[in-house]
Amino acid sequence: MSLKELMSEKLIVSELQSKNKEEGIKELAEKMAACGRVTDLPVYLNAVMKREEEATTGIGFGVGIPHGKSAAVAEPSLAFGRSKEGIVYDSMDGNPVHLLFLIAVPENSDNEHLRILSQLSRKLMHQEIREQLMNAVSNEEIYSIIDM
Repeated sequence: MSLKELMSEKLIVSELQSKNKEEGIKELAEKMAACGRVTDLPVYLNAVMKREEEATTGIGFGVGIPHGKSAAVAEPSLAFGRSKEGIVYDSMDGNPVHLLFLIAVPENSDNEHLRILSQLSRKLMHQEIREQLMNAVSNEEIYSIIDM
């Protein structure tokens, strides 16, 4: 499944209001719930935060990729949020997160989240992609960059 198939422009927040990791995850999860991709917001958020307790998903370079596997997920989904200011995230490199990708997969999906993480990581390792996402002026533009 391609990244484009996992998301829509409705799952993009070009200006996150959140100031920290928990708020950022919740802000994106609420978008997923509003689109029917997550059926029980508290249950899904609990799964994501449990995963976050194991190790931070702030991978560095201003990127965070939290993810959760839960029965509260209707279909594999990807949401994206951008914070020009940056959010406090407990990242591996100690820096704030500017590009936040939230992955949701149903509990019974095998390694779907690992395939999504792999696709995202390959794309985000390129500085020019991260810069394009930071400088994009519309959700349409962000969506097209993610689809590249």
